[in-house]
Amino acid sequence: MKIAVTSTGETLTCQVDPRFGRAAYFLVGDSEGNEFETIKNENIAVAGGAGISSAKLVADAGAQAVLTGNCGPNAERTLRAANVKLYTGATGTVAEAIELFRSGKLQEAEGPNVPPHSGVGE
Repeated sequence: MKIAVTSTGETLTCQVDPRFGRAAYFLVGDSEGNEFETIKNENIAVAGGAGISSAKLVADAGAQAVLTGNCGPNAERTLRAANVKLYTGATGTVAEAIELFRSGKLQEAEGPNVPPHSGVGE
């Protein structure tokens, strides 16, 4: 399964970015492999619509699932519409979050876990 993980940096050793829409980077790759493409998130500084634009970005990259700390309602709806599964509550390094996903220890989110605009100003 192709997954996207929010990240504070460009490698698997970086911390999971707790924000989805305004994450610094997305690391995208096969959940069973160790090679991930780094996508810089240009939506980090937009005035509005970061969650929706970021959801489109990862869906266009072919992600079938997203691992992140938090996700608001607009992004969650956009991901759901694109048939991308959402896993919130990811912490630690990107590599650790991927391992939690592989071992089934991350639960698929039933909806957003933060209100709109939660990542603004952080």
